[in-house]
Amino acid sequence: MAVKVLIQRKVKPGKEEALNDLVRELRFKAMYAEGFISGETLKSIQDPSMHLVISTWKNIETWNKWLNGTYRQEVKKKMKEVLVRPEKMTPYQYE
Repeated sequence: MAVKVLIQRKVKPGKEEALNDLVRELRFKAMYAEGFISGETLKSIQDPSMHLVISTWKNIETWNKWLNGTYRQEVKKKMKEVLVRPEKMTPYQYE
């Protein structure tokens, strides 16, 4: 069953472009990952430092494989430099 994963990130002031570069890098790689269906990136109108990624995966197993993969873990380390706090990930499934 397909899942959607919501990833919330709060970017440090002045690090917006660095975050955007990392998100684009991840999206490009994810497009070729097993089970990836789609992804979109949003920025909060009320708080422009808050960014939201919504990605859709074939199932929770393919999401977890991507999440725990070496490449994703390397980029996660880079993100620590541009984020105020660790990213918050919440997977959802259709009812």
